[in-house]
Amino acid sequence: MTSISRVAVMGGIHGNEVTGVYLIKKFQKYPHLISRPSFETLPLLGNPQAIVARRRYIDTDLNRCFTGSDLSAKTPDNYEQVRAREIQQILQPQNQNFVDAIIDLHTTTANMGLCIILGNMHPLLLRLAANLSAINPLVKVYSHLQPRNSGFLRSLSELGFAIEVGAVSPGILNAELFQQTEQLVYSILDYFEQYNRGKDYVINNTLTLYQSIGAVDYPRDEDGEIEAMIHPQLQFQDYEPLHPGDPIFLTFENKEILYQGESIVYPIFINEAAYYEKGIAMYLSQKQVIDIY
Repeated sequence: MTSISRVAVMGGIHGNEVTGVYLIKKFQKYPHLISRPSFETLPLLGNPQAIVARRRYIDTDLNRCFTGSDLSAKTPDNYEQVRAREIQQILQPQNQNFVDAIIDLHTTTANMGLCIILGNMHPLLLRLAANLSAINPLVKVYSHLQPRNSGFLRSLSELGFAIEVGAVSPGILNAELFQQTEQLVYSILDYFEQYNRGKDYVINNTLTLYQSIGAVDYPRDEDGEIEAMIHPQLQFQDYEPLHPGDPIFLTFENKEILYQGESIVYPIFINEAAYYEKGIAMYLSQKQVIDIY
């Protein structure tokens, strides 16, 4: 890619994640905040009906509706499928190229802090992530690889990624996290501006990356009912090492369930509220340090 022409900043793909919603409303009211000389920035609200209802979604998770089959369906099944198609058309107007980059703003009930989620290992994204984590040591980088058009909004673009911020309850604004997310967006836009000017510098030549290796569900009985909770020693310990034999769940009868893996892993999205319906208690990741060029 020789230059970046259009960048979409999306908030409210999940209607009850209001940090992104109110940031987008602020950007729409004060567009000069996200204006940069060399490219156009589009601030967009993802799921208007869910935002009004202050719900994660109306019919189904919008952030799983950007698949090839959903976007090409002749008759969409539900509101989120219709909205996904509308968003695709906004991001690629008739006779124009698709936006070059997507910044997708989210919040989580897990203790994720400031997290950049990469769906691919594009060199420009890795350099961006390395710079962001060098500028702000609070920034963590999580790689959850997906093919293009895999359902996530970020999978629509080669330079698509998410910002996940927490812990914050659904429907709640946290001023500190709001400000941190806002500054992170400005740093990203500034980096793209420098890239377009041929100043694609790297502050730090290494990047600490948490690479997803899979999800873990809660223990369940034969009827699918949850039989155990996240162990108190693990709650809010995102990015911390989990060793074989460490407690991971606690049953309702106060029996500890231990991690049975063979190596140290690093849990991510521990006890995310929205993932109960998806059968995910946490993701496990491997921590690695990679060289950036």
